[in-house]
Amino acid sequence: PRCRAAMTSVIAAFGLTGFKIVVGFATGSLGILAEAAHSGLDLLAALMTAFAVKVSGKPADSEHRYGHGKVENLSALFETLLLLITCFWIIAEAVKRIVSGKLEVEVTVWSFGRMIVSIVVDISRSRMLYRAAKKYNSQALEADALHFGTDIWSSAVVILGLLCVKLNELLPAYEFLHYADAVAAGIVGLIVIQVSIKLGARAVQALLDKAPAGLEEKIIAKVESMPGVLDCHHIRIRVSGPQLFIDFHVLMDGMQTLRQAHRMTEEIENAIQEIVPNADITVHPEPN
Repeated sequence: PRCRAAMTSVIAAFGLTGFKIVVGFATGSLGILAEAAHSGLDLLAALMTAFAVKVSGKPADSEHRYGHGKVENLSALFETLLLLITCFWIIAEAVKRIVSGKLEVEVTVWSFGRMIVSIVVDISRSRMLYRAAKKYNSQALEADALHFGTDIWSSAVVILGLLCVKLNELLPAYEFLHYADAVAAGIVGLIVIQVSIKLGARAVQALLDKAPAGLEEKIIAKVESMPGVLDCHHIRIRVSGPQLFIDFHVLMDGMQTLRQAHRMTEEIENAIQEIVPNADITVHPEPN
């Protein structure tokens, strides 16, 4: 199911990219061409996500004891670099057009039609990816969903820019409206920068094994509230793609039998599963 969600995103990105390129060159709109470049990287990012999701689903082996989940995090980081490259090109081209005054844009029904189609498709696939990301705890799918969710807003900005250009044709006295398309392109670039920073930060945090905020406190509170547990300490949490690994030590009565201690660790694991479903949990019992 995760792979199916990723491939659906690839198909949508491929169709939108081609559509935007054709309309962008036909109208000369920098805003639409900026969106086409953005969608081109969307396509590449979607392909990387599909590959990462497929690889991350492989079981652990002798060389990868924690599985292959980090591939998803690497994919998200690479996607960030691609987005930043797009940003620099979009903003530089927008500034160049504004400074040179070369702002020839043909606003047609196709310009608006393409952007509206883009918004409809992006809303659909963003919702689909968010649902799949939440269900399967996939950072790669969530990054894709965030990426395409941002496309909705950037497309809306481009539509506003095209409306201003069209309005300038009706009101020639308001010449500043003619710059709206280039300004819209610059705003798209700034939006993408913001998304890139968020994606990059999350990818780096996952690669550096940063624990989810507040999870350690929840585990301690849950475990120490259980009968027979005197203390919970030395907690380690590691995220690898969709999989969460947790191990910790618990202090308990040293006079109980090994069977009793083992039963107690299973009860602790089940209690933690209520907080973090499907986590890989290891409990190390210590005698008091």
